Amino acid sequence: MPIVSVIIPTHNRAELLCSAITSVLNQTFQDFEILVIDDASTDNTREVISRYRDTRIKYIHHEVNKGEAGSRNTGILHSHAEYIAFLDDDDEWLPEKLQLQIDLFNSCQQEIGVIYTGYLRVDWTKKKILKQTVPIKRGYIYNDMFIQNYVGIPSTIILRRKCFDLVGLFDGSLPYGTDYDMWIRLAKEFHFDYIREPLVKYCVHQERISSHLDARISGLEILLKRYNHLFAANSKRHSYYHSHIGMMYCSIGSIKKGRELLLKAIKIYPLGIRGYLCFVLFLLGKNNFRRVKKIIYFLRSTGFYFTHRDRR
Repeated sequence: MPIVSVIIPTHNRAELLCSAITSVLNQTFQDFEILVIDDASTDNTREVISRYRDTRIKYIHHEVNKGEAGSRNTGILHSHAEYIAFLDDDDEWLPEKLQLQIDLFNSCQQEIGVIYTGYLRVDWTKKKILKQTVPIKRGYIYNDMFIQNYVGIPSTIILRRKCFDLVGLFDGSLPYGTDYDMWIRLAKEFHFDYIREPLVKYCVHQERISSHLDARISGLEILLKRYNHLFAANSKRHSYYHSHIGMMYCSIGSIKKGRELLLKAIKIYPLGIRGYLCFVLFLLGKNNFRRVKKIIYFLRSTGFYFTHRDRR
């Protein structure tokens, strides 16, 4: 039985998937299985997987698309190892990632359920490093997670199998933010630790930048409602989330709804400048709003942040 199960969900990204799998095979720690969960791809993903002769690679195909949460859950249910790690099909691991994480698990207390790492934000086309993200929160971080998603992307994560026995699987009903929701649930029951070094390449490309705003809005609204009393404990961040969702509503043309949320953000935290700036941006009109938003999203995708980090 392997020590680590590596779960790679994928959908129509055969070209990128090869780099992800290769980065696992190149690990200095080799006691693992790889579960590639093909979420009803229509490209040549199956053919790409068939080229690998490594018996540690298991291929599972969904007949219908189940989304990221459903794919990760399929991987968890078919895994066999004591530890489970996730890798998105468009990310890559650096060679020492698994070894360093397993070494830390072997030396830490049993209350540590999850270990995450730093990561590099990389322009996939230019192969250029845009930004390095360094983890800063360890121990009992449940309350911190309502200030922002300090854990970040799934590709840095490794956790004990027993964690899922206690908190359950990923919530497939969420159209966006399933990983954030999972980190919150895990943080309530387990302590987190981290490795400061960047051990993952988080690849930025056009498809990832152009996330579906409708899904993002819906997912964030569900999370705000689900954990409302905990988000509300920090009025500044509570205001930020409302202004963020309000800006997205304006971006898709739902001006009235966007205005309501921007005004609510100001009401929640009247001392914050962001709410007023967002409302001024709204007053510029729909066309100017979209032009400015394009610039903002571009800057953020390249690692320039106006406020706290907003991860996937």
